[in-house]
Amino acid sequence: MRLLSRLLPFLLLCLVLAAHAQDAAAPPPSATPEQALDQLQSQLDGVKAALKGKSTDAELGDLRNDALAVQVQADALVAELKPRMDSLDARLAVLGPAPAAGAPPEAPEVAAQRRQLNKDKSNLDAQIKQAQLLGEEGLQLASQVAAMRRDQFQARLASRTATPFSRAFWVDPARALPADIGRLRRLGGHFADSWRDAWQPPGRLPLLACLLLAVAALLAVRRLLERGLFALIKRTLPEGHLRRSVLAIGVALAGAVGVGLAGQLAYLGLDWTGTLGDELGELAHAAIRLVVFAAYVAGLGRALLSVEHPSWRLPTLSNAAAERMRPFPLLLAVAIAVLGLFERVNTAIGASLPATVTTRGLVALAISGLFGAALHRLTRLRRAMLARGEEPPPRPLWVGLLFGAAVLGVVLSWLGVVTGFIAFGSFVATQMLWIGVVAGTLYLLAQLLGDLLETLLSPRGRSGQRLQAAFELAPATLEQAATVLTGVVNVLLWLVAIVAVLAPYGASPQDLLVRVTQLFGGLRLGELTIRPGTLLGALAVFVAGMFAVRGLKRWLGNQLLPKTELDPGMQNSIVTLLGYAGGVLVFALALAALNVSLQSIAWIASALSVGIGFGLQAIVQNFISGLILLAERPVKVGDWISIPGAEGDIRRINVRATEIQLADRSTVIVPNSQLITQNVRNVTLGRAQGRVQFRLPMPLDTDADKARQIMLDTLRAHPSLLEAAGCTVQLDSVDGGSMVFVLTGYVGNPRDAGNVKSDLLFKVLARLREAGLPLIRPQDMVLHRPPAPAAAPAPGGDGGS
Repeated sequence: MRLLSRLLPFLLLCLVLAAHAQDAAAPPPSATPEQALDQLQSQLDGVKAALKGKSTDAELGDLRNDALAVQVQADALVAELKPRMDSLDARLAVLGPAPAAGAPPEAPEVAAQRRQLNKDKSNLDAQIKQAQLLGEEGLQLASQVAAMRRDQFQARLASRTATPFSRAFWVDPARALPADIGRLRRLGGHFADSWRDAWQPPGRLPLLACLLLAVAALLAVRRLLERGLFALIKRTLPEGHLRRSVLAIGVALAGAVGVGLAGQLAYLGLDWTGTLGDELGELAHAAIRLVVFAAYVAGLGRALLSVEHPSWRLPTLSNAAAERMRPFPLLLAVAIAVLGLFERVNTAIGASLPATVTTRGLVALAISGLFGAALHRLTRLRRAMLARGEEPPPRPLWVGLLFGAAVLGVVLSWLGVVTGFIAFGSFVATQMLWIGVVAGTLYLLAQLLGDLLETLLSPRGRSGQRLQAAFELAPATLEQAATVLTGVVNVLLWLVAIVAVLAPYGASPQDLLVRVTQLFGGLRLGELTIRPGTLLGALAVFVAGMFAVRGLKRWLGNQLLPKTELDPGMQNSIVTLLGYAGGVLVFALALAALNVSLQSIAWIASALSVGIGFGLQAIVQNFISGLILLAERPVKVGDWISIPGAEGDIRRINVRATEIQLADRSTVIVPNSQLITQNVRNVTLGRAQGRVQFRLPMPLDTDADKARQIMLDTLRAHPSLLEAAGCTVQLDSVDGGSMVFVLTGYVGNPRDAGNVKSDLLFKVLARLREAGLPLIRPQDMVLHRPPAPAAAPAPGGDGGS
């Protein structure tokens, strides 16, 4: 509460200032197309007239911005008039063509209406063409101004003066010094007069109040914002990397917000009664922008180094390196503010060329000197760590490239100043500073957006679990989506950073905005123009539509259809067909949001037809077969089917294939066309009954009538067999000393046949055993002993003599 009470006065003041600015800059009433065209034409004529007398880079930049503004306004006017043209065409189409010669005349009211519509259409078409011509003329004029700025920039870089280490360099500044001091005194006199006017009683109290608030904002706003942000993050954000990245962004912006608020308050107090003229007002606004940029540089350095809170540090930087780099962001910010203010004052007073050259030389030496000192400290620290046997923290490739580019920039800047190419040295130094700011900002934004996507799409987070429940997404899908979106965001940030880095010298923020708009302003594919806004709109329509379709499917499948008399298979078919139809409708709506016409869709379809004819026949065939399966329903989810190579239950019918679960709980993926073109046995189609049948052999000498009656009574007594279908016991055959009985019964569900068959076998065997009717006869074994061999005759004694 104490923090809120401290911030409340500043918030109220900001709201008052915003309301005052909004009232002061209230938009004028909308003008007619004719007035808007005349205004755009006058603006272009003013730019052309002013271009003849403008020579400085800043003035040319303002003219280029004015020309581009005309181009943007002309495009907006064309976009506003085209729907009116479509409306007139539709109304004329309703009236139809005029009657041919010799045909019966139409009603006078219809003829008058057609003439008026044709006249309005002709005028509107002329206005659209004029707006398009003005837009092209503004774009050409902006290109012409940009070419002039490039020529001046190249000439300025190639200009050479005497080296600052020679006496001749300082002769011209010393000679022009009295005149420059006189111009500076005149500017100081204007400021003193404005101060005296502002100190008069009508504006003294607002001046004092604004100055006191400015001092308070300068001293306290940064700390209050940082503490408030820390307390808010601690209460609202979960623990993780997102806290660090949000804190880093807050630290980088807090100082700029405080300084900017203080500058605006001071300017508001001085100009409360309109005492500042155009010259001092423009200088004050330039000074405010400069100090805000300097404060942002200091805050960016504090956020990246995080010397006071090492655990918040985002880069892989050691504490020793961060401590050694600690004074440089503040020193660099002071140099930017002081030297930049000198340059702005030189521009405001129209200082002599030697004074401007000297100021730019000081800027080049100061900025490049600070960069060189920081790089020298880091190099000495790295060498000291290697000498002690310690391993320095690893550096990413892009950090090494920036380090090498910074070293080269310092050398080139100092060489340019020493050799007399001061404009070149100043350009290199300022580009080093700009690239450093862009790289630091890009790093913080990439970390923030990456951590934000990771937190929002984390399967273990609250938002990730809600997404999984709402869209039935797998955890791996969320992780993949986070990775893909992070990559896309990084690519976009790199593109924006490259556009900012490659901006010409002296480019204003408006130039950068125009360049980024031109980069992402539209991609033409034939007649189709793709713009970031339309892409985002189409993506939003697609996501919202798919979310609505998913919710409708869930409502039908879980609430409405279960309360009907439809079987589960039919319910699943209805939900699936609705999902396909909804997906097609959502896709069509997304294409409409993307401004894709039917002609473009036909062009895409004709281009895809070649691929369909050669490589997508099977996919299209399976897709159409899937629709036939869902509509005709020869098989449905839950059916027990048998096809060549697979037999099991249908678990899901997809767009391309059907999932069949086998008896061993494995799943076979069968193309849908196979279920349409081949023979399929559907065991559970309609009200199919299951047949229980088994064969039972018995000895030939068994009482057949008694055995049949026992079997028949057992079948009829089983509760699962259907009485209406009847139970039968038939003597099938007599073979091999046994007779074979065939027992047949029917159950209501084919899936119960196996269990009922097993149960009947147990009971039939038990009843037969109780009745003394064995299924087999014991085998008798008869042993036959072979006869003894006959005795041999005794040998005679008299036969051997």
